[in-house]
Amino acid sequence: MNTAEIFNFPVPVVALTEPRVADLEDGFTRIANELLEAVMLAGLSQHQLLVFMAVMRKTYGFNKKSDWVSNEQISGLTGILPHKCSAAKSALVKRGIFIQTGRAVGINKVIGEWSTSPQKGKEKDAYPKEVSLPESGNKRLPESGNDTYPNQANTKDKHTKEKKDNSNKTNKSPKSVSFDPNNAELPEWLSASVWAAWVSYRRDLKKPIKSQQTVTQAINLLDRCRLSGHLPEEIINQSIANGWQGLFEPKSAKQQPRQQSRVTENFAGKDYGTTEIPEWARD
Repeated sequence: MNTAEIFNFPVPVVALTEPRVADLEDGFTRIANELLEAVMLAGLSQHQLLVFMAVMRKTYGFNKKSDWVSNEQISGLTGILPHKCSAAKSALVKRGIFIQTGRAVGINKVIGEWSTSPQKGKEKDAYPKEVSLPESGNKRLPESGNDTYPNQANTKDKHTKEKKDNSNKTNKSPKSVSFDPNNAELPEWLSASVWAAWVSYRRDLKKPIKSQQTVTQAINLLDRCRLSGHLPEEIINQSIANGWQGLFEPKSAKQQPRQQSRVTENFAGKDYGTTEIPEWARD
């Protein structure tokens, strides 16, 4: 006999489903605006804020001031692990944001009793009043903690360090006073404005004049150039125009223009003597 096996495949649902819309008719949680604004300014962490909303939903959502809300219930609403929910709830109780009576917990509506969250890096750590030092100096610090504790342990490193510090203090040289080339004494033939232009140019080149010796050598070079017929401003302007860092004496001195003297000779007034005519030319 021939038998046939029938397979029933699932029929897809083609009917459109309407999206679910939140509506007040399905229930709502009433909270004072002042309380909601205080929560936003409280600086809560993400876990603490979610736990606050979960407790608010389980209390104010049922018109209750407080109720027993287990960590598993909070975890089901927030998706946070139960032990982390417990830690966040304990932190809110410690700050006064939650009021816990036995197993019941609720929101503290007296906002003035909330404590602010400490800023990072400013938490106060508990330091012991008495600290035991190692064997090299087994003494205790004062209770106030404000006095300095002298290190009385005699070690080789201590003596070496003190000797090194003392030697560094004695070898320090005094700071040198900055030199201003504009205050240098200039000769009468050198204009102060021309010299100031040269000083400013050197400063712009990041090569300032730092000593009186440099000023003296520059003045001596300008003096030699002046005696050779070159003006000091010409030497300085030449270096500035060419972008030179120093002053340079020209290779050749300026030649003074020669004055041509015109002499008129009196050839008629000169005595040239007598010339005898040879015999062969007399006839």
